[in-house]
Amino acid sequence: MTMIAASTAGLLIAMILVIIRSFAGPTLYDRVLAVNSFGTLTVLLIGLLGFLTGRPDFLDIALVYALINFVGTIAVLKFFRYRLLGRASPGRTFGEEQV
Repeated sequence: MTMIAASTAGLLIAMILVIIRSFAGPTLYDRVLAVNSFGTLTVLLIGLLGFLTGRPDFLDIALVYALINFVGTIAVLKFFRYRLLGRASPGRTFGEEQV
């Protein structure tokens, strides 16, 4: 049980450090990376809590959260690069090669 408590404490410390990094990051990409890392650590924490409580349902929740974290990170990066989300990138149409 002490090993699980130590891993939970380590995850919580890492999450605090990542939150500090997200506020202190000098660039936007540092902040996005910190928020993505926080999401990954949250997935690990959900899995660990599912193991502690003996509920394997938490692994399904952790997988869904990981997918949402991935798609959200890609959407945020696309938005900050192109300043739009719904359409194709500027100057390109579907199936057209950029020269």
